[in-house]
Amino acid sequence: MKDLLRIVVSPVVWLASFSAVYALHGLVCQLDPGAPGLPGVSGSRITLIVAFVLAVLVQTGLLVLLSSSRFGADPGFTRSVSLMSGWVGLVATVWTLFPTLVTSPCGW
Repeated sequence: MKDLLRIVVSPVVWLASFSAVYALHGLVCQLDPGAPGLPGVSGSRITLIVAFVLAVLVQTGLLVLLSSSRFGADPGFTRSVSLMSGWVGLVATVWTLFPTLVTSPCGW
């Protein structure tokens, strides 16, 4: 059972972070799209950048844990698949959440 968890944890965390960041995007745009932040950067942009960085850090931490000898699977098929799944989760997180960094929040 632990091996199955090691294989699916990264895609499940990606799914949760994807849903959370885009829900946060909608919430930020609905509540206060022009909130003041740092000079030249709106509060909504800062919020989305922080959410993106946290999601990437969580996926990176999972990948480190999956490759460790303490939390990772024993060498073999399961370890290889869980590491590949970890990389897929990390790449999917960066790829799907990157638009929150480069596009204008709230359509303006």
